[in-house]
Amino acid sequence: MPVISRQARDVRHSMRGFTLLEVLVAIVVLSIGLLGLAGLMASSLKNSHSAYQRTQATWLAYDALDRMRANRQVALAGGYNLALGAAPGGSGLAAIDLGEWDTALTNTLPAGDGSIAVAAGGVVKIIVQWNDTRGAGGIAAEQFIVDSQL
Repeated sequence: MPVISRQARDVRHSMRGFTLLEVLVAIVVLSIGLLGLAGLMASSLKNSHSAYQRTQATWLAYDALDRMRANRQVALAGGYNLALGAAPGGSGLAAIDLGEWDTALTNTLPAGDGSIAVAAGGVVKIIVQWNDTRGAGGIAAEQFIVDSQL
C-alpha cells in the first residue's frame, strides 16, 4: 500500500476550496454577461419598434404624395392642404383621399397626425407626426417630413 505523506494530503485538501472559488467567480462573470445581454435585447426591441414606426410614417407620407400626383390640378389649387390636428373636409376626390389618409395615419401610428402644404410652384411639404415614447430618448412627438415637387 502506497504511503501518502501528510504534506501531499494537505495540498490536495487545500486545492478543493480553490476550485470552488474559481467556479463562483465564473458564475458571477457569466451572470453579469447575461444581464448585459438582456439589456441589449431590450434596447434592440425598443429601437426595432421605433424603426418600424418610422417606416410606416415614410410609407404614409409617400402615399399622400402619390395621391396628390394622381390629382395634380386640384393639389396645385390647394385642395389637399391640411393642417396638423385638422379634420379633412370638403367634397370630391381630394376630400376622399385626405379622409383615407387621415384614417390610415390614425390606425397605423400611435397618436398619428399629418399636415400637407402646397406652396407656389408645386412644392409640397408633408409632415407625419406620431407618439414614439418607446423610442430612443422617450421623445413623445416624432416627425417625418417630406419636401417634394409635384
